This record gives sequence, structure tokens and C-alpha cells, in this order.
Amino acid sequence: MLKQTALHAEHLALGAKLVDFAGWDMPIQYASQLDEHHAVRQSAGMFDVAHMSAVDLYGARVRDFLRHLLANDVAKLKLPGKALYSCMLDESAGVIDDLIVYMLDGGVDDQHFRLVVNAGTTAKDLAWLRQQAPAYGVDIKHRDDLGILAVQGPQAREQVCALLPPEFAERARALTPFSATWHGEHFIGRTGYTGEDGFELILPHADLVQVWKKLLAAGVKPCGLGARDTLRLEAGMNLYGQDMDESVSPLECGLNWTVAWAPEERDFIGRKALQAQRAAAARKTVGLVLEGRGVLRAHMPVRSAGGAANGETTSGGFAPSLKGSIAFARVAGNSSGPYEVEIRGQWLPTREVKPPFVRNGKVLV
Repeated sequence: MLKQTALHAEHLALGAKLVDFAGWDMPIQYASQLDEHHAVRQSAGMFDVAHMSAVDLYGARVRDFLRHLLANDVAKLKLPGKALYSCMLDESAGVIDDLIVYMLDGGVDDQHFRLVVNAGTTAKDLAWLRQQAPAYGVDIKHRDDLGILAVQGPQAREQVCALLPPEFAERARALTPFSATWHGEHFIGRTGYTGEDGFELILPHADLVQVWKKLLAAGVKPCGLGARDTLRLEAGMNLYGQDMDESVSPLECGLNWTVAWAPEERDFIGRKALQAQRAAAARKTVGLVLEGRGVLRAHMPVRSAGGAANGETTSGGFAPSLKGSIAFARVAGNSSGPYEVEIRGQWLPTREVKPPFVRNGKVLV
């Protein structure tokens, strides 16, 4: 039986088309996926992402634990509320998950950090965390009492702030990207997965439903997983399980920038394997824009123009903001463009670009 978020009744009331996503009954779209996509680029849309998980970590050595656990370095987080994006690797440098980590309290005797992890990897992530944590005396709490709502778009922050008490709204408006503030169990992070500005709200489930209803009444458009996918693809953001997994390292999926190599003495899990890959440069990810008609999809063969096939697309689809088709492709590290993609037996030309394709409403390629 599929799991349901606290907003399930709201989805049904709006006539959403529901699908199985990582064992959850989730809306793929409400009325028009295209309208939902454009609402986020032009005004504001909201996404039920309560299938994702918040995990709180406590203890005097949480920072040391996370510096060992993650490829990015939480030493960069100097103040409560600051956040960073990182991959969590296994010993062979495969990606167990990609996540956001927030520093909530940097006290000497008791530190508190929060991870936000993917829905389909939650059980695996918790098992890995609990395997690694005892050496550092870290307590782990899966916050399944909380749900997550993403409100995204150029008008999103103001729409959310209009619902908040004045002092909380003032702090929320002052947030810089990748920072957060909170009031009790009401947590607001200026983060997202769409390439637009906005907030991700972490709230008790009952409160999440009330916020959804108020935003709906204010005209914020409900958006499903379909629009979320086209938005994140345009924004150059990876999808776990499609663009990366435990068979792929950050260096192979375009996430080189998330690896903190300095200081050299920080021995994070997967570092040795990652260093060996760095020297070999066997695979890399490139962005592609299809030249002409057609739709790029995942798992299509890719080759350097006129040469032998040397890779495949990982994510692909129609990009509403570009009115054309785009993709990520994993190809041989020593290959060079232009690249061609095989669609229905024909090799079609593409233009190689550096993602993101779209950010903050602007086409960048």
C-alpha cells in the first residue's frame, strides 16, 4: 500500500493525477503541467515534498561526524541557520544520497545539525548514518513528525511572509540563499529545487496543511512532480536514482563543485576512491540542447559527432522555458563535442552547453 503525506486529501480535492513515487502516492500534476511550470518561473507555485525526510543530529562531535561523512565540508558553516549541499558517499565514492545540511546550533557541549534527504533513500540513509554515528557519539532522530512544503518562484517568498507573524516574517525576508530561520518547530530555509527563488518550509503535519490552504487561497498554484522535474532539469539539478546513484561519483555527474578537497587531512568517506577517479577522469557529464525537432529522454545513446557511441543521456525532456529539448549526458572523460544523440534510429545533432539552462527566469544557453 502506498504511503500518503498529510496533504493527500488536498490533492484529491483538487483532482490531482496521482502516481507511485518512491512508495508514496504523489501528485504528478493537477490540471496542466505546463501551466504549473510557468507559474513557478513567473509567479509562485507550491509542491508537496513531505515524502522527503528531515533528520536531526545531536552531540558534542556532530561537526566532526559530518566532516567525515560528507564530501562537502560543514566547517564552512560558521553560524546557526547556514546550510550547504553535499553528497554522502560510500567507500568507493558512489553517491548514497545528495542532501542539504543545516547548522542549527554550534554549542560546544551539544551541537545540532539537520539533514534533508530524499524520499527513496531515507531508509538506506538512516541505516548508513546509524552505522557511522556511534564512533562519534552522535544521536540521530528521524523527524517523521514534520512535513516539507516547497514554495518557489519570484513571488514565493513574499507570499509566505504574508502568512507569518511580523517578527518571523522579518527574519524570513532577511534570509540569504542557503540559510534558514525558525520559530519553534516552524522552520524556513531559502532553498529549492527549481532554479527560482523561494522557501522550503519544514512544519508539523497539521500546520503544513493549514499553510497549504492559506497559500492556495492567496493564489499560489499547486504543482506536481512533473513540473518539478522540468524545472529542476532546466536549472541543471540532478535527480537521485537517474543522474546519480551508488555506481556514480560526484565527479561523474557534474557535482565536482560539491567536493571540498581542502584541507587535505580531512579524510571523508570515499576520498581515496574519489582522488583515484580524479586522476583517471574516466567519465563526465555534459549538458545538451537538441538542434531541431525531437525529444531527448533518459538512456539514449550519445556519441561524439560521427564517432563511436561513448555514453548516454541520464535526464532529458522538453524544456518549456526554452521551447526545445535538453538533457544531461554521461560520456567518456576524454571525449569532446559536438555530440549526437540517437533518437529512433537516427543520430541527431546537439549543442553542448554548461548547465544550468535556466535560472531565475532567464534562459542562459
